[in-house]
Amino acid sequence: MKRILLLSLIIALILPAAGFAAQPAAQFREGVAYARIVPAQPTVDPGKIEVVELFWYGCPHCHRFLPVVERWLQRKPEDVVYVRMPAILSDRWALLARAYYTAEALDKLDELHTALFDAIHEQKRRLNSEQALSAFFAEHGVDPEEFRRVFHSFAVESKVRRARQMTRRYHTQGTPTIVINGKYRSDPGMARGFDNLIRVMDFLVAKERQAREG
Repeated sequence: MKRILLLSLIIALILPAAGFAAQPAAQFREGVAYARIVPAQPTVDPGKIEVVELFWYGCPHCHRFLPVVERWLQRKPEDVVYVRMPAILSDRWALLARAYYTAEALDKLDELHTALFDAIHEQKRRLNSEQALSAFFAEHGVDPEEFRRVFHSFAVESKVRRARQMTRRYHTQGTPTIVINGKYRSDPGMARGFDNLIRVMDFLVAKERQAREG
């Protein structure tokens, strides 16, 4: 946890300078701007290049990264599949990971993903208990009994368990973290800001595309 807090502090110091820290792609070096994941991890669709965003609703940097990645999604290449995954770096992160998969199971993710971030970081709501989350979901039309049923369902529990496992397998050190095709990871600290993180993503996607084309 100390390492996570230290990473967050480093990111907070770096981000104000992100506007003038842009690097040309040629300078994105392995071990500096991104790290190789060993062993490489499987992806959801072997036919496409996978981009995974690991986040935590309680992370202020993830909240600020949200509009940046949303702009990138508007130009996402056809051969790329984008996957959001709640990171679980401690037991207390599991509650909001469960909230994410509950919203997904209820077909409410498009409505609630940004709303959950805004409730925590703009409205300063303490969504740190099942009861608080139930009340939040009720405000968005979800019956409390239906929320409780899905929140504790086997399907949601399985996804939370996998998110915990993949957080570890990706060697995640903080959030947000981006994983490219199960092989590489980067974050705002390594990339030196949000804008450069997007550029690292594009660089690694292109690297994977070139490797496929031989």
